[in-house]
Amino acid sequence: MSYLAVSEATKQFAADVRALDRVSIAVERGEFFTLLGPSGCGKTTLLRAIAGFNDLTSGAITLDGADLRRVPPHKRDIGMVFQDYAVFPHLSVSDNVAFGLKPRKVSPADTKRRVEDALAAVRLTALARRLPAAMSGGQQQRIGIARAMVINPRLLLMDEPLSNLDAKLRVELREEIRDIQKKIDIASIYVTHDQEEALAISDRICVMGAGHVEQIGTPQEIYGDPRTLFVARFVGTLNTLADGPPLHALLEALHLAHDGRAASARTWTARPERLTLGEAGAGAAALPGTVTKYTYLGREAQVQVATDLGPLVVQVANPGPVSARRTGEKVSVGVRRESLMAFDAGGARVDTARPAP
Repeated sequence: MSYLAVSEATKQFAADVRALDRVSIAVERGEFFTLLGPSGCGKTTLLRAIAGFNDLTSGAITLDGADLRRVPPHKRDIGMVFQDYAVFPHLSVSDNVAFGLKPRKVSPADTKRRVEDALAAVRLTALARRLPAAMSGGQQQRIGIARAMVINPRLLLMDEPLSNLDAKLRVELREEIRDIQKKIDIASIYVTHDQEEALAISDRICVMGAGHVEQIGTPQEIYGDPRTLFVARFVGTLNTLADGPPLHALLEALHLAHDGRAASARTWTARPERLTLGEAGAGAAALPGTVTKYTYLGREAQVQVATDLGPLVVQVANPGPVSARRTGEKVSVGVRRESLMAFDAGGARVDTARPAP
């Protein structure tokens, strides 16, 4: 049995508003599990149901075998980190962290030890006596993490904790959160709409859309092997090939036109890094095109090319000066069979990467 199990969770807010539609997830001990999806997909509703802030209309939630829906929120022993820091401005850092221990009647000596351990974990020991107003946003968010940890929760929930920080600080703090979580070895559920953030820190990711689960898997599975068109489009950049004779010619060249598995495919796509510029090479088809935009990003460059299959973005790794492309330049885009991902009319993945038997 999984440590945390949510089964057939449904939340109906009104007759025509279903925020959760039979959602089922399982989280293991010590796992960093992320709920990823666009605004309004139900991820925060699910998190709040686990915390006990909103009850479900139907479904089950168990933690370590116990029925959480029967336990009041304040008795669930769940730590919560919010996106707005939620620190008390009139209390010092150490008093903020200790706040949750008072109603639990923890002894002064044990409180001191646990606060010191929590502050050390988030690297705030030297700032223990400082007031939050004199601290940065990242430091204030670490107070929130320490306060959630100090109660020794059975589960740690984080609701978009980095959304109010600037881009550079987000990257720094997300690595710290991951390191802290692994150090304390506590099952954690992290909510975000940031795909890069989810890929960087998660053991597994649950991609949600319109109140239901689209796919659950490792970061590598979610990005590299999306099972629905929604997941492929939401996580990462995706080229969608225009239907018509040029597409049929490409499928013919890649020996896909008469592949029985491809018969149900209605949408053909390719990731930018799976395409190449220049000589197509053996086993690849070449698409002639014209460069419409070149964007240099340091470790990579993105080249937008106009082709008969529509505009395609090609990613070039480690671009040097000779890799730069000029607008209007004629190029050739190389496409291999394994570069393509196909989806049927309902948005489900069609497996066409391997040659037909």
